[in-house]
Amino acid sequence: MRFLLVDNSNTRTKFCLATADGLESWNAWWPSHDITTTTLDKILHGQEWDCCMICSVVPEKARLMEEYCHSLHKNVHLIDHRSPLGISIDYPHPEQIGADRLANAVATHAMFGCPAIALDFGTALTFDVISPAGGYLGGVITPGLITMTEGLSKRTALLPKISLAEPEHAIGKSTEEAMTIGAVTGYRGLVSEIIAKIEAEIGSQTTVVATGGDAELLARGLPKIQQVIPHLTLEGIRLVAIRHFLI
Repeated sequence: MRFLLVDNSNTRTKFCLATADGLESWNAWWPSHDITTTTLDKILHGQEWDCCMICSVVPEKARLMEEYCHSLHKNVHLIDHRSPLGISIDYPHPEQIGADRLANAVATHAMFGCPAIALDFGTALTFDVISPAGGYLGGVITPGLITMTEGLSKRTALLPKISLAEPEHAIGKSTEEAMTIGAVTGYRGLVSEIIAKIEAEIGSQTTVVATGGDAELLARGLPKIQQVIPHLTLEGIRLVAIRHFLI
């Protein structure tokens, strides 16, 4: 059986074909705000798939894609806390957990065991914690790096937009350089502090993995991050698809 996996985030939507054996080579992405039935036809033209697993944090687009699958007479499932995740959830209101966070936790647990922390550097930065016993504990949400820097530019008269890159110095000699240092070095400090607090609270060192658009840049200065996995969320979606459609 071939799965169509959909990772519908606030910024862009990723599509990938997969089987029980792993992710396939075909993949595509589209700006999330532009997802319509017409663009879905264009993106998926010529692709063969049997069922669809959707991981969405944009309810309007999730409904549209679910209805699209139904129109093609395809089985479809939207990931939430009631899905067959393969991990327990120790969280007072599990319906509030984003589907992307659940998918990241599922993949991290399957690939690295426990305890572990999954970081997703996107529009928001999320930390999702797998307990020493292997359950989902919760986590932390903070503004993403680009969200933070763009917000600074928009809310001030003289601070420009910046292109994020590795700072060459600790002291900036221009406004842009000073902002880059503050963003990249400062953000690494934020990540390190949160990881330290999490590990202190659960009483254990953890395996820390990262995904998302800014993961590669930031991980270079964060030795606590053991591995960057670009398709972590898609792998989690695939694992849920196996449990839902095949088991």
